[in-house]
Amino acid sequence: MGAILDAFPAETSSACLLLFSVSLSLFFLNLFRRPWSSSVRLDGKTVLITGANTGIGKETAIDLAKRGARIIMACRDMEKADTALREVIDASGNQDVVTRKLDLSDTKSIRQFAEDINKEEKQVNILINNAGVMVCPYGKTADGFEMQIGVNHMGHFLLTYLLLDLIKRSAPARIVNVSSVAHQWGSINLEDINSEKDYEKKRAYSQSKLANVLFTRSLAKKLQGSRVNTYVLHPGVVQTDLWRHLSKPQQAVMWLVSPFTKTSVQGAQTTIFCAVAPELESESGAYYSDCAPASCSSTAMDDDLAQRLWELSCQMLHITWN
Repeated sequence: MGAILDAFPAETSSACLLLFSVSLSLFFLNLFRRPWSSSVRLDGKTVLITGANTGIGKETAIDLAKRGARIIMACRDMEKADTALREVIDASGNQDVVTRKLDLSDTKSIRQFAEDINKEEKQVNILINNAGVMVCPYGKTADGFEMQIGVNHMGHFLLTYLLLDLIKRSAPARIVNVSSVAHQWGSINLEDINSEKDYEKKRAYSQSKLANVLFTRSLAKKLQGSRVNTYVLHPGVVQTDLWRHLSKPQQAVMWLVSPFTKTSVQGAQTTIFCAVAPELESESGAYYSDCAPASCSSTAMDDDLAQRLWELSCQMLHITWN
């Protein structure tokens, strides 16, 4: 997802060389890593995926549809969603795939979406919080949140809260959050979570991805005994539409290193692993990369920070989540 790029001022030649070196290392790491695969079926299960109309979200939808699941594609752009819907059905041969409108930058849309899902669906066995925005110019959501923390964290935080009773009734169930290695360069500014005093797009992106890891960790603790497990992951440096907000020099660098990055199909594999792997049934709250447990930053393991972020998120979203 361009996370490596976001960590450095890529306009400089030294950063370009560093990015190339990192990408080359990842290429050889993946070249000799044994691909993960599983024949696990999901017949009779329902999977809800945000941002499923493009990139790794769409590839995740295709794979899980092939496994027999009912797929709910939650998308902001319904025109693109309709095109993606046909692609998912054609690629999987599964007709039980639907689209629903969800704008994670607007809590009214999130609440309406969740209300409809709670009324229409008997179960949600797997929730995949995949949608996101990356290194975009400064902007705010409909509720006044900085766009990256608002969509990537607050939107999924509220969505999960509103669907949690249904997910619990569907247990055993899983909640999968797509983060990024960029969380390792992030910090949480609880005093200026919306970056109103000082905005730097790469720093704001890293903050939002760190928030994903902290949320997953806190949620796992709160869901102990419920048979609902949580997972958070780095998909890899993936060729996706998220590159659109990069500067022209950054896009040029990404084009040069693209042979060493992952395709959307490859980038979706760790999401799929977290969603279906039987060996993860007894695990919850951990961080994964390349279909295996991985190390997250020390900040991402700060339970006190996680709790304070949880409380601030509830306060800003006007919800009570004990």
